[in-house]
Amino acid sequence: MTATDRFKGAGVIGGIALSRSVLLGIALLAVLTAAGYVLVPGFVSFTNIRSMLLLAAFLGLASLGQTLCALLGSIDMSIPFVIGSANILLASLFNWGVPPVFACLIVFTGGIIVGVVNGVLSFRLQGQALILTLGVGFAVVGASQILTSIGSVYAGNVLGEVPEWLRQVSSIAGTTFGLPVPPIVLIWIFVAVIIVAIMSKTPFGRSFYAVGGNRRAASRILISEFRVWTVAYAVSGAMSAVTGMTLLGFSGGGFVGVGDPYLFTTVAAVVIGGTSLLGGWGGYGSTIVGTLVLTILTSLLVGLGLSYAMQQAVFGLLVVPMVALYARSPDLRDQI
Repeated sequence: MTATDRFKGAGVIGGIALSRSVLLGIALLAVLTAAGYVLVPGFVSFTNIRSMLLLAAFLGLASLGQTLCALLGSIDMSIPFVIGSANILLASLFNWGVPPVFACLIVFTGGIIVGVVNGVLSFRLQGQALILTLGVGFAVVGASQILTSIGSVYAGNVLGEVPEWLRQVSSIAGTTFGLPVPPIVLIWIFVAVIIVAIMSKTPFGRSFYAVGGNRRAASRILISEFRVWTVAYAVSGAMSAVTGMTLLGFSGGGFVGVGDPYLFTTVAAVVIGGTSLLGGWGGYGSTIVGTLVLTILTSLLVGLGLSYAMQQAVFGLLVVPMVALYARSPDLRDQI
């Protein structure tokens, strides 16, 4: 059997399992929505739905890079640190008088650079991505706090004026062409459509599955593992920077810890959606389902009055059975 035949066969099996995981996620969405409707007054009101979509957009954008890394059998632990760094760096650039558009480009480029560094190093040091990206994340967030605290007694918190257009992009009260939908939600939808199309319809998109599924076979059909690996982490860094910048518009002030919740939730969204952390299985469409599940679950738990610690406990209890369920797939057992 040739390498190409292997990937064709794996695609058929993977498509069946992916459909099963998506259907499971949709069923879970329906159950959570029904529970919210019964237990929490106003849960399905337009205002609450708009709020949930706004929060889902932030998580969805942050989880994009994590999905690409997971498809390669890797992980990016620097995401929350890049989010926090981008948040305070952008606020500081505004305070220093840098033109808003230029400031955003600087932070976005910085995110890409961090991602490329993560990609190159983790590729060279195979199997060490978790610790390596965590170390890079600590270095980045430390450097950003040193830089933004110059001339200030507050490290990690940056107050100042945020451009009105950035507030409108990320505000729950924001509108798009007169529609009562925050622009960040439509941006997320646009990005999701583009990514899903690339991953499913282009040779480059399918190369992520090839590398994650069988590196040796991928190399035999002349797929550059280094290029795919670097692009995955570069996208992760870029989307983390975008999330940090849009969160600045949402909150109105810079806070280095704004990315902390995304350390767990990006991985949880990927896993709950059905993407294998072993690589070669899943996709961003599945992560979208996982993102919506987590967002609706969070809204439900908040509506029920549960503390943040209790919410984290529930998330953990949800991830364990979902991982166990997906691991029953024959293809995943073969990977292990």
